[in-house]
Amino acid sequence: MAHYAIGDIQGCYQELQLLLQKINFNHGTDTLWLVGDIVNRGPQSLKVLQFCMRHESSVQMVLGNHDLHLLALMYGYGKLKRSDTLAEILNHADSQTMRDWLRAQPLMRQSEHYVLTHAGLLPQWTIPTAQQLADEVAQELAGNHARDYFANMYGNAPKAWSAELSGYERLRFITNVFTRMRALTFNNELDYDFKGGPADMPNGLRAWFEAPGRLNTDRTILFGHWSTLGYIDTKHVIALDTGALWGGHLTAVNLANRSITQVASLKGLDWLKTV
Repeated sequence: MAHYAIGDIQGCYQELQLLLQKINFNHGTDTLWLVGDIVNRGPQSLKVLQFCMRHESSVQMVLGNHDLHLLALMYGYGKLKRSDTLAEILNHADSQTMRDWLRAQPLMRQSEHYVLTHAGLLPQWTIPTAQQLADEVAQELAGNHARDYFANMYGNAPKAWSAELSGYERLRFITNVFTRMRALTFNNELDYDFKGGPADMPNGLRAWFEAPGRLNTDRTILFGHWSTLGYIDTKHVIALDTGALWGGHLTAVNLANRSITQVASLKGLDWLKTV
């Protein structure tokens, strides 16, 4: 029995299947964690979503920003962007079933040695605190007020965490940490603009996992979201978004020994042509 984690798929279904073949994944014995952003921008978002639903006994995921964007569109909020490849899901006869399955997925999962999130954890959050906050959002998503949540989800404020935050400001900030965070100011405020790699980091910003005094280093945090970061295994984090969508690779890590397996992005799968 093996347990793997795989980076952002974003509709790259064929690469996913090739990667599972390469690691000899067995749905009867092996298990798989997905870091979120299973859909959008790639050519086969519907197939990836259906795959996850069909194999939910062996495949578990956390929500990423693109997954939440799909849910928002399903509830009538947000705007369908030119680069989105979600129409096949939105127009599907079973779209409501897919919506309800997707909104039941969490922002965070954990095991004895690992924590799975899409973007990471705020440095001043312990793992129990982060789980409690993730559960707050999960309860809202799975409950009767999901529509109101998506009506208030989008936005870049607030930028700083306070335990005194309440209502949708609190839920929005928690969501942004788990699904959008990359760089932080030296006061641990979220910076929503920087998307480059570490070599391009401007003065006054640092990667969230570089913040001193992090309170969540007792386990290794698995995350994606930051394709320009590439694969790293350092400072109690493993970054898994290696840009399968952008012509890079789709990466799996074996959580028993932290060995990685990759497949290259397939040529000819130009997601721009599917818009």
